[in-house]
Amino acid sequence: MSKGQTKKTRETAGNKRKLTRAEKKQIAAVIRQAKGDGKAHTAQQTIPYLAMYPDGICKVAQRKYSKSIAFEDINYQLAQADDKTAIFENWCDFLNYFDASVNVQLSFINQGSQQEQAARAIHIPQQNDDFNSIRTEYSDMLKSQLAKGNNGLVKHKYITFSIEADNPAAARARLSRIETDVLNNFKVLGVSAHPLSGYERLKVLHGVFHPTGEPFSFSYDWLTPTGLTTKDFIAPSSFKFGEGRYFAMGKKTGAVSFLEILAPELNDRILADMLDLETGVIVNLHIKSIDQSEAIKTIKRKITDLDKMKIEEQKKAVRSGYDMDILPSDLATFGNEAKNLLQDLQSRNERMFLLTFLVVNMADTKRKLENDIFAAAGIAQKYNCALTRLDYQQEAGLMSSVPLGENLIPIQRGLTTSSTAIFIPFITQELFQTGAALYYGLNALSNNMILCDRKQLKNPNGLILGTPGSGKSFAAKREITNAFLITDDDIFICDPEAEYFALVKRLGGQVIRLSPTGKGMDGTPQYVNPMDMNLNYSEDDSPLALKSDFILSLCELVIGGKEGLQPVDKTVIDRAVRNVYRDYLADPVPEKMPILGDLYDELLKQPEPEAARIAAALELYVSGSLNVFNHRTNVELSNRLVCFDIKQLGKQLKKLGMLIVQDQIWNRVTINRAEKKSTRYYMDEFHLLLKEEQTAAYSVEIWKRFRKWGGKQAQSLQSCKWGLCMPS
Repeated sequence: MSKGQTKKTRETAGNKRKLTRAEKKQIAAVIRQAKGDGKAHTAQQTIPYLAMYPDGICKVAQRKYSKSIAFEDINYQLAQADDKTAIFENWCDFLNYFDASVNVQLSFINQGSQQEQAARAIHIPQQNDDFNSIRTEYSDMLKSQLAKGNNGLVKHKYITFSIEADNPAAARARLSRIETDVLNNFKVLGVSAHPLSGYERLKVLHGVFHPTGEPFSFSYDWLTPTGLTTKDFIAPSSFKFGEGRYFAMGKKTGAVSFLEILAPELNDRILADMLDLETGVIVNLHIKSIDQSEAIKTIKRKITDLDKMKIEEQKKAVRSGYDMDILPSDLATFGNEAKNLLQDLQSRNERMFLLTFLVVNMADTKRKLENDIFAAAGIAQKYNCALTRLDYQQEAGLMSSVPLGENLIPIQRGLTTSSTAIFIPFITQELFQTGAALYYGLNALSNNMILCDRKQLKNPNGLILGTPGSGKSFAAKREITNAFLITDDDIFICDPEAEYFALVKRLGGQVIRLSPTGKGMDGTPQYVNPMDMNLNYSEDDSPLALKSDFILSLCELVIGGKEGLQPVDKTVIDRAVRNVYRDYLADPVPEKMPILGDLYDELLKQPEPEAARIAAALELYVSGSLNVFNHRTNVELSNRLVCFDIKQLGKQLKKLGMLIVQDQIWNRVTINRAEKKSTRYYMDEFHLLLKEEQTAAYSVEIWKRFRKWGGKQAQSLQSCKWGLCMPS
């Protein structure tokens, strides 16, 4: 540059306006931020990821990508010893799947802001009928049961796996393969699991950063018009990490600690007890697999070093005149442990892992926070471990405790596969559905309420199992009451012991008493025709096939014997059934509905001797003293709650009565299906229908059809052996 140019430049610079002190400070701040001083200046910058894609893949760093899977709990702590061993071994295989290139993070998030939601789930709204006092009493009972557990806590479990890749496309291909394998491994364990989308992962992060339960509102369509990033929708109002032992997040105060594993032996209850704390605790396990060959080489080098130290100690002992076999106790112990570890890795299907165990506690006040940390530390101490605060590492600890797959804490503990798997993530399966869910008791382990809407299940049928006097009938009555109060379903009961009368009458239901005399509770005749059938009896073109199956079952009960019905017997009965229903099917009016006597007369017309034998067996129930079922039905099943009281039928007619009641209810199910209405059926002493082959086969067929036709059964059994011994 020439002198003239330099002079001109100076003159130009001299003519510029001088900056004020405030402007200089502002520019200096901008320059510092532009240069980057390694510190986060906003809550968004604190959250350690670069991008969250809609398919659920998160770009954590320049070459690091992760994906998350949510999984449910299974019953482990209450399982039998053999089942627990099988689950544990499968979990060991699960962990061994991950090689050194995959980082794994297990996240357990207890969110404690759902008490109002749980209360809404059990609330029974009032209706315009005469049963609101019962609804109020039942609701009060449910509230007292809710208080016994911690249903206000919603427990979520996630597994996040991260890899390194050059670009999102390469990461997507490999993460997809890992995801498929992880889901298959969960399937082997019997665990329900599903991968999280980008929206779902952001919702999880929002829940962690907003523990008071603020609603999450977000759509990927909003990003371009607003110019915002995904972090803007999940970040809390503020982070504060100024204090060494605490952090502040919004209105919450928290602290991050790590579990120092000191115990020589670990217990599979330690993680379960930590998660049972009735506080909003967040537990994370970062698991990093070590390459098997590298782990073996490292241990061999350590053994060599120990042997070298042993030789040095022996030389020192000889020079000092001591016995060379006298060695420091620690040296001998370490040598044996190293050799055992090497044997585990080489011959027992064990791998080496590096584990970081983090615990996050949050509370409204520091006093409450310290109490929560003290409770968690007590659990750690119980299992001979220590819960140590991450002093001056609270920010790194908190960001390592969100399910992103990023571990910023360098404190790691080396463990074998079985030692790592002892932190088994399964405790007990919870069932707390909303909507028209019914109350089924308390979880034996967690004391949480069991709420289930069987309509939402793949198969809504159920069995009530229990020894005599264990409360099977009470469980059925409780479910009947609950279903009556909160649903519009029709409810039918087959009552062999006349114990549902009081409940049905209090709920305004109808009681039909079947007895050998044919007289109901008020002395008027009450009859049920076993030959009743409507044209919707089966979904096939002809409903006669299923009805014939029922009558075969009825005849089998009538004839009895070990052999049951022979093939010729079945042929004769089927032919007679088709003949007696011919007129009704041609003109389906109630007056043409056949009765048992018509079947008896038709059997007498058949030429086979077997027909005469079957007719002779039916005679007792047609013209004999047990002819209560040889009449047309004269009771109207118009009430939505109907109880068939069959106690008076006696031993000879009880099984027959149960089968006929089941058929009557099937008729009602077929009618309700056309009206899109559900039907519930409760039968006590169901095992009586499982003793004869044909009757059992028919009952199983009806059981299967019930689900498809909008029915829900609940049968009571004193022993499951009746069902397990059935070939069908």
